[in-house]
Amino acid sequence: MAVPGYQWASLLLLVGMILQSTTLAVGSSSPRLRLSHKELWHLNRTWAFDSPQGPLSPRTMLLDEHEERLFVGVRDGLFSLSLERVNSKHREISWASTAGQVDDCLMKGREKAECANYVKVLHQYNRTHLLACGTGAFDPICAFVNVGRWAEDGLFQLETSHIKGSRGRCPFDPNSSCTSVFSKGQLYVGLYTDYWENDAALCRYGDASFTRTEQNHRQQLNEPKFVGSVIIPDNDDPDDDKVYFFFTEKAADTEDGNSAVYSRIGRVCANDVGGQRMLVNKWTSFTKTRLVCSVPGSDGMSTHFDELVDVFVLKRKDEKKPEIFGLFSTTSNIFKGYAVCVYSMDEVRAAFNGPYAHKERPDHHWAAFQGRVPFPRPGSCASQMNGGQFSSSREYPDEVLRFIRTHPVMFQPVQPVHHRPILIRTDAEQRFTQIAVDRVEAEDGHYDVLFIGTDNSVVLKVITIHNKETNTIEEVVLEELHVFKVPVPITEILISSKRQRLFVSSELGVAQVRVHQCRLYGAACADCCLARDPYCAWDGVTCSRYLPAGISMKRRVRRQDVRHGNAIQQCNGMQINGGQLEKPEEKLVYGVEGNGTLLECSPRSLRANVVWLAQRGPDADEVKADDRVAQTPHGLLFLRLRRADSGVYLCQTEERGFIHTVARISLEVLEEERVEELLHQEGEAQHRAPCPLPGAPHSSTPRLWYKEFLQLIGYSNVHKVEEYCERVWCSNRGRKKLKSLNSKWKLSQAQERRGRTRVDHQRAPRHAPAT
Repeated sequence: MAVPGYQWASLLLLVGMILQSTTLAVGSSSPRLRLSHKELWHLNRTWAFDSPQGPLSPRTMLLDEHEERLFVGVRDGLFSLSLERVNSKHREISWASTAGQVDDCLMKGREKAECANYVKVLHQYNRTHLLACGTGAFDPICAFVNVGRWAEDGLFQLETSHIKGSRGRCPFDPNSSCTSVFSKGQLYVGLYTDYWENDAALCRYGDASFTRTEQNHRQQLNEPKFVGSVIIPDNDDPDDDKVYFFFTEKAADTEDGNSAVYSRIGRVCANDVGGQRMLVNKWTSFTKTRLVCSVPGSDGMSTHFDELVDVFVLKRKDEKKPEIFGLFSTTSNIFKGYAVCVYSMDEVRAAFNGPYAHKERPDHHWAAFQGRVPFPRPGSCASQMNGGQFSSSREYPDEVLRFIRTHPVMFQPVQPVHHRPILIRTDAEQRFTQIAVDRVEAEDGHYDVLFIGTDNSVVLKVITIHNKETNTIEEVVLEELHVFKVPVPITEILISSKRQRLFVSSELGVAQVRVHQCRLYGAACADCCLARDPYCAWDGVTCSRYLPAGISMKRRVRRQDVRHGNAIQQCNGMQINGGQLEKPEEKLVYGVEGNGTLLECSPRSLRANVVWLAQRGPDADEVKADDRVAQTPHGLLFLRLRRADSGVYLCQTEERGFIHTVARISLEVLEEERVEELLHQEGEAQHRAPCPLPGAPHSSTPRLWYKEFLQLIGYSNVHKVEEYCERVWCSNRGRKKLKSLNSKWKLSQAQERRGRTRVDHQRAPRHAPAT
């Protein structure tokens, strides 16, 4: 029997989709679960806030868990969103540039989209106010925002009396890189301070003082791109607190003469107010060193990920020892890749306390400085750690200031934990743009859950597991979440550990996403254990949020194995005591001899290996792929059916040694000659659906067709045919259509009956009047 053209077209389209899906799913970096934007909405796992007036273009977000608000700086305004639901109970401030500012901006040759006020700096100034700074149509401005003392106050108001020009606190260009941190009334910011972006600086702004890096000092900053900043105490003396800046820059005076990009971590003292005679209003403590993120090679050469894309500082109970997660990309023209490296503060401090980099002459190599280092040590703070001899940086000897000015670079770089990345991605399918990290306590230890944003609206949920015995790192991509409806770059990710929520921004708006949804993994202990999600554990009844010891009421039955995902060991006996494995889905599928058909089976886990078995009697044999049968991520594809293909097919999954039957499909193959005969009967096209609505007329043609179909299938399978037809031909849309047709048919029949009644009444003989 020849296959009609339209069937070949559909088959080729199906094969193309399958091959494409197969390509995308290849590799250990594939996620275990992939959730589309639509699925996230249906699962009530995400909420989004956007504006009917157009894209919000968020530039910065500030999370205030005390007031339970998310403050968002956008184009020409600010928003205050609820942490419960970002799309409810929002407040808005309009802060647009004036007409005069816009005209001046346009006169300078800027585009209209650039001549707006993009809020890029947003910090908690005190208990009742925020400090907000915007680009102001290429004329930066800052203002205070009154948010009230209590959340119940409902205040969100711009204090226009305090708006002032703020060059140096916010960049001119809305697309210019900028980072800032605020502490104890001081704003520390890294940015380009001028209109043309020639002057890059690290600045401190206080009530009565100002400090910055030197202008045109290429050893301090050389065309940097600012990424992040944080204040970290070194000890219990607040005068010894340090401000760390993360940036990339062009390497100055490379030894091979070639241009290169280095990722840097820079450091200044938070209380640095500059020198008295030298370095007036300039940093007396600025030093920097290189952040290394590389893969060691067998030949001794390392592959470097040079450019820092984003940084996340994971705070711990000891605030002096946070962990630093850096997201890096390559600058190579040969391949494009991304890596995540982790740094400890011990390594960072060791680098800054080590030797200074020194060049005797411009044509010499960089080396560790071997001469005498003056006291107090250049780069140190005026604190008790220096013996308390200096109450301010203005009291430092000129010798110290001259040394730090000529030796701002440390010789020893900062190496990552394990001396290698914890995550590497070398495919070019998507760009990584943002990273956020949550520390989660699990049954077998603590795990860092990485949330990585991409350029196509995806957030990857990843854990990495270090094997000490082999010194290898396993990357486990738990979920791939398509947060926004259309593919746009993720611009920022904030995480609320308290609420277990992510707050994700893009040009479109802000989305709120649950960090976990344990029930998605399945209804059995094995499903939960195989997920390897540190947020989730089997509690004896269902897969639910893991609670640490002392909090959980069901410690005796908690089953979780993040490190190994050994469901066989963890869930031994649990299939009887509770949480039965989901019964295999049972299906009946009809196919026509010589045609193609697909036995659908898509396991929940994309990491599961699928094996197909054909059961014809007590034994089951594995189905081998050949030129007629192909195994695909969507199911078992028969390109040309034979009568001998009839039988029962089992779709089994194997994941980490655990085997489970997911689907049981009965395939009935129909004779091609008989089906061809029936399909060419006159009027068949109008009466294909053998499942009319109750009350609809049964014309002779469809009933005859239905009888012939039953004869072909066999009367013993009548109830199966009814179920099959109900599912295939009577979908919800089909039901609505049939119901509509039935209503019209009933209406026409009623009208016809009324018409016949009137005609009969007119034709009836009239009675003679009584005499």
